[in-house]
Amino acid sequence: MNKPQWITFSAGALLVVLLFVFGKTTDPGQLTKSTVDAHAGHDHAPGEMHTIPTDTLLTIAKKQLTPAQQFRLAGIENSIARNEGSEQQLHVYHQLANFWRDSANMFIPYAWYTAEAARLENSEKSLTFAAHLLLGRLQTDGEPAITAWEATQAKDLFERALKLNPGNDSSKVGLGACLIFGGISDRPMEGLAHIQEVVKRDSTNVYALLTMARGGVLSGQMDKAIGRLETVHRVAPDNLEAVFLMAEIYERTNKKAEAVQWYNKALPLISNPRMKEEVTKRINSLK
Repeated sequence: MNKPQWITFSAGALLVVLLFVFGKTTDPGQLTKSTVDAHAGHDHAPGEMHTIPTDTLLTIAKKQLTPAQQFRLAGIENSIARNEGSEQQLHVYHQLANFWRDSANMFIPYAWYTAEAARLENSEKSLTFAAHLLLGRLQTDGEPAITAWEATQAKDLFERALKLNPGNDSSKVGLGACLIFGGISDRPMEGLAHIQEVVKRDSTNVYALLTMARGGVLSGQMDKAIGRLETVHRVAPDNLEAVFLMAEIYERTNKKAEAVQWYNKALPLISNPRMKEEVTKRINSLK
């Protein structure tokens, strides 16, 4: 199963969770392959990984702003040159991140300036926050250029965090996930090795098991994915992502009764009324 197919496959599990829990943000220009090629200025050979520079992504994003927003953004950007000290620059990066998140509602520039602030601050907390922000998004994006950009940024942030704390299992799993799901490595098993290192030491590590389960779905190893999700559910029965992904696996393999069983297990874990309504509709459609 290739990556675009896996993204479609997991929409019911990951997208529902991410959109309801974290809210919806937009991508600049609703990028498609043709949009990426037009702004990158060249065509891609069949099968070639599409990449796009950060400057190009920011340029596309700015074109979506209103004149008032562009004026406000220019004022913030111009203050960078006047604030060359690290503390002042850090403050400006946070301002830019907040602008893109709160005023423009665009994820990519928000994530970029959050990442830049983290690199400048160089604390494990800020680096891992920015890395997980990007990693969470890349697993739901369908445009290879955007996914590759997000994975490249997240990988760099996880690597920086691991230099500060080599024993952080969450960062090891995150780094492995970037390589497995990001389309930036021709050796995805290298990413799996990072995660297996964690599982070998802690066989009930929920984050590692969830990531390996998603990897199992990606490679078509549904039985292995189910086994890992069952372990997650045993040690963390309130983990909504595991329940959703289990239901989605059964639904996509046409085991409707099992899918309904797992969607029903999700209902008591959901506090958002709209989300609960959507899951109830899905249950009724499967009966």
